[in-house]
Amino acid sequence: MPPFISTLTSRWVADTGALRFFWRAGPVAIVHLAVLIILFQTEYYEVPRIGAFLLAWGLLNFAWLAVLRRPGVAAVLSLVMVLTLIQVSALKYKVMWQSVAFVDLMVIDWSSFSYLLTIFPNLMTYVVIGVAVAAAVLLLVWRLDPFRMRRLSAVVGAVGCLLGLGGLSVTHPFWPEDIWLPYSHVSNFARSGVDAVIAYTSVGYMESDETVTDRLKTVPTATCEPVGKSPHIIMVHDESAFDIRKAPNVRVPQGYGHHFRSFDGKQRDLIVEAAGGPSWYTEYNVFAGLSARSFGKFAYFVTRIAGGRVKRGLPNALRRCGYRTFSLYPAYGAFMGTRTFQASTGVQNFFDRNAMRAREIEPDSFYYETALNMLERERSKGPTFFFIYLSANHFPWDYRWRPELTPGWRDLGNRSVVDEYLRRQTMGMQEYQQFLERLKRQFPGERFMVVRYGDHQPDFATQILEPSLNDEAVVQRLMANDPKYYTTYYAIDAINYRPLNISSSLDSIEAPYLPLIVLESAGLPLDPSFAEQKRIFTRCRGLFYSCADGAEARRFNRLLIDAGLIKWL
Repeated sequence: MPPFISTLTSRWVADTGALRFFWRAGPVAIVHLAVLIILFQTEYYEVPRIGAFLLAWGLLNFAWLAVLRRPGVAAVLSLVMVLTLIQVSALKYKVMWQSVAFVDLMVIDWSSFSYLLTIFPNLMTYVVIGVAVAAAVLLLVWRLDPFRMRRLSAVVGAVGCLLGLGGLSVTHPFWPEDIWLPYSHVSNFARSGVDAVIAYTSVGYMESDETVTDRLKTVPTATCEPVGKSPHIIMVHDESAFDIRKAPNVRVPQGYGHHFRSFDGKQRDLIVEAAGGPSWYTEYNVFAGLSARSFGKFAYFVTRIAGGRVKRGLPNALRRCGYRTFSLYPAYGAFMGTRTFQASTGVQNFFDRNAMRAREIEPDSFYYETALNMLERERSKGPTFFFIYLSANHFPWDYRWRPELTPGWRDLGNRSVVDEYLRRQTMGMQEYQQFLERLKRQFPGERFMVVRYGDHQPDFATQILEPSLNDEAVVQRLMANDPKYYTTYYAIDAINYRPLNISSSLDSIEAPYLPLIVLESAGLPLDPSFAEQKRIFTRCRGLFYSCADGAEARRFNRLLIDAGLIKWL
């Protein structure tokens, strides 16, 4: 063959080989390029978040490579997982205002998944179509992928990415509140995963002693015999409520302090475990009679973890004494696993936002009216327990909500958020008094005991309680659980009834004791678990988790585990 023709032939063969190589390698490069685009579209431009995303992407790829050795297939499978995570997280945020965290995998919540299928009936169809498309692409890439990687190299790469995520979690710790951010789905999931795995392997979900020498009696020694006719019990979850006079230089409406007093004229403090937002901490306190702080880094997910696991609770204790239990909840029942949690602690009849046909935010009168209508139907069947969860004074306070409900209101000269908070609080106080009047008027022959409490202070309280402190000093106060930032109120009211035993109603108590006070005030005998908690109450003078640096709570948790009242924790 002439040299010229030979040269052209060799070049053509070489060019064809190069084209074949780029044709087969191109899909791999396209996948990685697509991930970079996804990174800059879905993550906040912060070094820790971008670093976590890239490390998570590397970890997924190396993990698949350790199994399959094919970089193209590994990249496609990793991309499918990333896209699925982002879509599911965005969907969850749309419904529940929270993105997906690693704990969502650790605590499988069927109620949340079934709820998603209910409001998005085509979701399964989209999932099936997505899987089919991904399978076709995967098959194509499998045939084209020209590369192979040694499994040992892939394992080393995966370990390196995992160590990188671990180091990042140390230098830039994951905050559970990050799940409220509408973006950063991948980085949040990765960082929360490292945090959750380390916490779970070192402590588990919940703190408890390894062993205890004593035991609770699993069966009551006697049937429940109340002292006199049992009253209907109504518990009111007073959203974001506290006595704002604890902050200096705040002007309040005339007669403001009356709302925080009980039937005996005393004002009492409730020390809660939440500051500025997570109402479900206090919900766990008053339903289970236990401490959310026992869950450590998992406290933010306490009701989801406790659902189906924690059987001990105020509603179950009341059911033992013949009560029928009801809960009126202003959000979706799947939010933070509330429906499942309340059911496990003894709530028989749960009505969420959908069941009550409520809007996103309703005035307190809406829930009081709903409770009154239910009472009208149910009171003849025996004593009832109603849990009423209010929402009108919920964050944010930067706009005038339902101004027509307070036509005579005049701002008091405080900061705008404080005045709006006080306006809504005043509206709630008036509607509560109207509720009491309705109970007296509609049910003249019935006994009622109403227990109210504030679930946490509003988020702006950290700025007004000690205005001379900077942000760093306030954070230190919060991390140290300074009672100033965790104190709300609790109060007991009574209609046609006088609480029989309020000896435990101290001027200040920690929130897990509120169920104990309800039972004693209603004249109901304590079951073995509440009798033991009463002994802790006496020893610790109203403190629970704060007593002996958590030792009493850890011992009590172990007693409940051994008695079968807490399972799988």
